[in-house]
Amino acid sequence: MRPCRWRPCPVAAQRRSGGPAPPPAAIEHHSSLDLYTSKWRYAAKRLRPCDGGSAKQRELARNKSFMAPSTVDGPSMGEPTLKEKAWEPSLEEGVLAAWKVDPDLYRFAPERGQAVYVIDTPPPYPSGSWHVGAVMAYSMIDMIARSQRMLGRAVLFPFGLDRNGINIERTVEKRTGKPLHRWDREAFIAECRKEIEAIGNGLLELAIRVGMSADFARTYYTDSDEYRAFSQAIFLELWPKGLFYRGERPTFWCPVCETPLAEADIEYEERASSLVWMKFPLPTGGEIKIATTRPELLAACRAVMVHPDDERYRNLHGKKARVPLYGHDVPIVPHPSAKPEFGSGAAMVCSYGDMVDLAMFRELRLEPLKAIDETGRMTEAAGFLKGLKVDAAREKAIDELRVRGALDKVEPIQHQTPICSRSLNPIEFISSDAWYLKQLDFREDLKRLAHEMEFRPTRHRQLLLDWMESLTIDWPISRRRFYHTEIPLWYCKKCGEALAPPPGKYYRPWKDPAPFSKCPKCSSKEFVGEDRVFDTWMDSSVSNLFLTRYRSDPTFFKANFPVSLRCQGREIVRTWLYYTTLKSWLVKQSKPFHRVFIHGLGLDARGRAMHRTLGNVIDPWPLIKKHGADAMRIFVASETNPGDDFRISEAKVGGAAKFVTKLWNVARFISSFEEPKEGKLLPTDEWILAELNRLIDVSRGAYEDLNLFLPSNRCREFLWNLFAPHYVESRPFRRTRSGGPCTAAACIRRPSRCRETESPERGRTSRTNSSPSTRTSGSENGTRASPSTSSSRASQSRRT
Repeated sequence: MRPCRWRPCPVAAQRRSGGPAPPPAAIEHHSSLDLYTSKWRYAAKRLRPCDGGSAKQRELARNKSFMAPSTVDGPSMGEPTLKEKAWEPSLEEGVLAAWKVDPDLYRFAPERGQAVYVIDTPPPYPSGSWHVGAVMAYSMIDMIARSQRMLGRAVLFPFGLDRNGINIERTVEKRTGKPLHRWDREAFIAECRKEIEAIGNGLLELAIRVGMSADFARTYYTDSDEYRAFSQAIFLELWPKGLFYRGERPTFWCPVCETPLAEADIEYEERASSLVWMKFPLPTGGEIKIATTRPELLAACRAVMVHPDDERYRNLHGKKARVPLYGHDVPIVPHPSAKPEFGSGAAMVCSYGDMVDLAMFRELRLEPLKAIDETGRMTEAAGFLKGLKVDAAREKAIDELRVRGALDKVEPIQHQTPICSRSLNPIEFISSDAWYLKQLDFREDLKRLAHEMEFRPTRHRQLLLDWMESLTIDWPISRRRFYHTEIPLWYCKKCGEALAPPPGKYYRPWKDPAPFSKCPKCSSKEFVGEDRVFDTWMDSSVSNLFLTRYRSDPTFFKANFPVSLRCQGREIVRTWLYYTTLKSWLVKQSKPFHRVFIHGLGLDARGRAMHRTLGNVIDPWPLIKKHGADAMRIFVASETNPGDDFRISEAKVGGAAKFVTKLWNVARFISSFEEPKEGKLLPTDEWILAELNRLIDVSRGAYEDLNLFLPSNRCREFLWNLFAPHYVESRPFRRTRSGGPCTAAACIRRPSRCRETESPERGRTSRTNSSPSTRTSGSENGTRASPSTSSSRASQSRRT
């Protein structure tokens, strides 16, 4: 056998001479290409994994004159040690049962000198059952956790449930038919807890069933006393810095949730609406036509706005117009915010129809009138519309304009409507007393942190930067709800001073007595507790601080903050990622994470997001029962590049299940051979081992780069297009079985290890103390650990 002419092969040369096996370093730094003989190198170039070669090339690969048979007798072929003739999803239950026996299997227990890798994952909100897109997204995060263990790191991968917030409150309200503010607060909280525990247990069961390797012993709940106390402690730590302030100002308001909202809680949806053209009489004669989608706000109209360069209205600058139906006069103001191309080019300025109205009222110092209350009904100031819901008031206003001859026309339009992300109801702008956290002052600091973090994929950094640039108001952090973390403040009854207790305990000011003896300002001894609660993102935004034990373990925190990795979906970049960045800057003047992995969304087969209103939500349980969790995980890993959306269909999951079956069949066939104590490598063995080493190198590099797509598809190509048709089916393997069974076992185990992130159940059936960094050298036992393999590999192997 002649080695490659440009570099001798250490394995082949020393075997021919009968000398000892080459030292590991000699093999480690030897190119996998150099393991080919000249003929095998020539053939391997044409037998690419992507296509399996032409018919002529495949025949060449099977020709015994091309691959000389060994003279060493091989072991006999017997009954397969893998007894099941085919892989069935039901067999996964046995693997799960084995995991259950070992509760410490995925427990975070770093060994001395082992690098710690902390993953901050999005704690799912248990407002209902997971759809399959969410399950696959969390499976991708689990694959990253497994890959980091395989690379020798001690991975802190906890599981959490975000159980605070409006969603569970709305669920209870709908089920009981009783709105929040008709409940006794304590009774409502108890009902929410009962409801959310039932739903949360279902999510936990599903997470375990799909093979998540989280440290479930460290499962945390954002509604626990411990977590709420931690969230309050961060607030109280920032309180002396003057970052919070209380103010009466217009804010986003959801009439269904009956609470103020932050900008991040607002979504925009195109909805059918009406553009109403109205006639505003001019006291000096004539009229000006104004088009609006909010005629119900005529009572709150305080000005008419036109563009300074609009020739149609230049002669009306500074004049007055009379508001129809209500009869009060308002000024006609030239302003660049007016849009000449929209409607008539003239717009009314009301309190409040949109963000432009908010800006105009501040700039022109107009006196607002509250026409809509917190429940979404018209107030007494709206006159004949009093008590009507907004939609009904709009229709009645149009009818009254028509009766009085003040209606010009009504045009149907599609209008970008701001809606509450939770209730999906159109929001209002209502003046409300609320607590705010300063954020606009730190915009440039936060943008710098966004550039300091490494994003995968890199293009998704721009999502965060764009959101930071778009912010217009500080963060309103107070909500008028019940099942949230309470704002830990009391007020002096006499002077109104806001008082903050020391951090550490979980405070419920609406219920608990004040922890003060007297007011430091006026010495009064009477206090009233704050009855409002935090926005849920105030809790979620401290998850990275909580996981790294800020306040409880300074040594651990110092060693592991910023957190190694944040994994999340792109839809919560503007909320969870942004607010976490803000909090980390305010608390530690630091970036929150070293790396951020943003995955795409799981869509239906038509490319639509899954929503119950569309009827396209796919339940994961039937897919698991029919095809198995491994098939689902392999599908999502091989279907999408990092950060891209992916379409889900049962047919595609079924296709992944076929690969699982192929892997099982090949492994079962190889298990029918006795493993030889010694094996002689043929050229075919050296060729396939070289290809395997290349696969290991590619997989290791891809996992370091948080790329699941590349290893998944390379392993599939290796098994389906190269190993099974060209090696297992080759004549030397079937006739001599000398080195073949030993080499084949390694070739099954290593790709199984490379894909074990996707298919943990499959990996358990072919367990070996190796990792993607382990290269196969062809030594007697068929395996060898590279110098980069840590001393803790054996203990880590069982936990990957």
